[in-house]
Formats: sequence, C-alpha cells, structure tokens
Amino acid sequence: MVEIPAGEIVLRDEGTRTTWQVKVAAFRLAPHPVTRELYDTVRGDAPAGGGAGARTPVTEVSWRDAIRFCNLLSEASGLTPCYALGSEQDPDARDVDCDWAADGYRLPSEAEWEYACRAGDSGVRHGELDEIAWYRGNSGDRVHEVAAKAPNAWGLYDMIGNVWEWCWDLYDPGVYGPYRVFRGGGAYDPPRGCRASCRRKSHPTLRIDDLGFRLARSL
Repeated sequence: MVEIPAGEIVLRDEGTRTTWQVKVAAFRLAPHPVTRELYDTVRGDAPAGGGAGARTPVTEVSWRDAIRFCNLLSEASGLTPCYALGSEQDPDARDVDCDWAADGYRLPSEAEWEYACRAGDSGVRHGELDEIAWYRGNSGDRVHEVAAKAPNAWGLYDMIGNVWEWCWDLYDPGVYGPYRVFRGGGAYDPPRGCRASCRRKSHPTLRIDDLGFRLARSL
C-alpha cells in the first residue's frame, strides 16, 4: 500500500455550494481498487457484472459488502478488524462503527479519498483525462483492468474513472439519511463525472456495475 502523508483538504458540495476544511492524518491507501481476483480469494464469491477479468475492479458490491470484506481481509492478515458491523438486519447500516485506531483494512474517508486523489494538485483532475482514466470517451462501455492508465504523483491508479469507489462517510444525513458517499467517476461517465471534487451518493445496499472500492489502513 502507498503511504499518504498528513495534510489538509477543502471539500466542496456543488449542490449546496458549501465548503469545509478537513485535516487528514497520514494513512495508507491501496494503489488501485480491489480486484475481482482478490475479492474472490477472500470471500469466494466475486459477483457477476463489471469487467470479466481477474484484474478488473470488483463491482456490484454494496457499502456493507465492502466493509465486510475489509474485516475478512483484516482477519486473514492477522490484523485487528476496523468495523463493528452491528445488525445485519438493518439495511441502512446506521449501527456500523469504525475503530480508526485499529490496524486493519477499511474504506477511506471522503476527505482521505480526495486528498489522495489530488496528490497535491489543485486542478479539476491530476492529469489529462485520456491518459489517467477510463471514461465514456475511451472505455468502450466496459470496465478495464486496474493500473492500465497513468498514476497520480503519489503512485495511485484509477482514482479517476474506471469505477466509482465507496467511502466511509454519510453524504448528508439531515437530507439523505443513510446514503453513503462514493467518488471518482466510472467507465460510463462523461468528463464532468470524472473530477477530483465530484461527489455522488446512494443507499448502502446499492449494487451497480461501475461501483467498487479501495482499501485504506490507518497508521
């Protein structure tokens, strides 16, 4: 995993035109999204959909699927799981807690995600779109193998394009209830969806063919 230095990031919600500043502690982030191969190795049941190859990002995974995978991988690696999963009967996943001090695998926070995506760049994205991302203009309407495009300055691939990535955070609980954030844009999106600041949201049970996740660890 790539060690990301401490810093801070200003997040912006384009709908409400509000901004907020977040300090980000140093952490580790996987260089690319979780692949079908890794997901199948850990869980034994990689879902259909998305790309067909072992090195394509796993998709059709809900937010709860993603955090359950994080715990399973942590246990298999001899690390302390980050998540207390609460009741599996709660579709809203309101009772899931994260231990940010645990050394296991977890989803990045939204602030960690954008901070790592930018890698010190303040632009719309960290490079020319065709060079760094699979999106509607070059993907051929399919998800591609990870790490096939150029990385950002911190060695992270596919932060923009290919698949959206679940983050830990609630989007706006006062308005959207349990909806969680996902970031990054996907293979079917136009350039507007493939920007470092673009925020999307959905219910934690959502499973679609261009939404996956990336692993993080606290230091």
